[in-house]
Amino acid sequence: MMNALELVDLNVWFGEGSDRVDAVKSVSFSVKQGDSFGLVGESGSGKSTVLRAITGLVPNCSGSILVDQKELGTGRSKRFYKTVQMVFQDPYASLHPRHTVDRVLSETLQLHGFKEIDTKIPKLLDDVGLGASFRFRYPHQLSGGQRQRVAIARALAPEPEILLLDEPTSALDVSVQAEILNLLCELRAEHHLTYLMVSHDLSVVGHMCDNVAVMQHGELVEMMTVDKMRNQQADHPYSKHLLESSARYRS
Repeated sequence: MMNALELVDLNVWFGEGSDRVDAVKSVSFSVKQGDSFGLVGESGSGKSTVLRAITGLVPNCSGSILVDQKELGTGRSKRFYKTVQMVFQDPYASLHPRHTVDRVLSETLQLHGFKEIDTKIPKLLDDVGLGASFRFRYPHQLSGGQRQRVAIARALAPEPEILLLDEPTSALDVSVQAEILNLLCELRAEHHLTYLMVSHDLSVVGHMCDNVAVMQHGELVEMMTVDKMRNQQADHPYSKHLLESSARYRS
């Protein structure tokens, strides 16, 4: 199976000289087409910065990022955003408060050159479990879970191959989290998507992912299958600590 996404020796830093902070240090991993890959670690470990580097949202980085085995340059083209889309952590901040759901989706579809927008929007809403009645609502008329469904519909609109998921359920009530995670699992199967998911919640990663990479202080310290993670079979001391803490929290 071909790699959908590959990082080779990725470094990201902020500031220069004595003010320089190295946020990501020599991180390398690959995600096969159709796989769901989890990046875990505590806050500040660099996992969300990896997603920002892939989308071109960091000022300074080195190393190689390949999508469909083609290396990305410094900028990101329209074609990149047709292939790779991101779902952000906070559904409250990611939607314009004065734009209806219809406008949010219409603008995305127009941007990517789609025609027959009137027929595509109901299909997108249907895909994420929202009916046509939500089409002309504003974000303040939606619950957190409904907003995140709209954000997922917007990410699906360009018909991408890869979704970057940045803690997509952490801002939601626990009762809603499982619904959104199950929706993401269904969409991955239905649309043959590849996921790269960032989370500090190991139970979420265990539910969603095939393989897991553990980050600490900007470095990738261990990679394992999700089965090894579930069975507490980590090798690195930090990974063991994460798994033990997660097991204690769940029990």
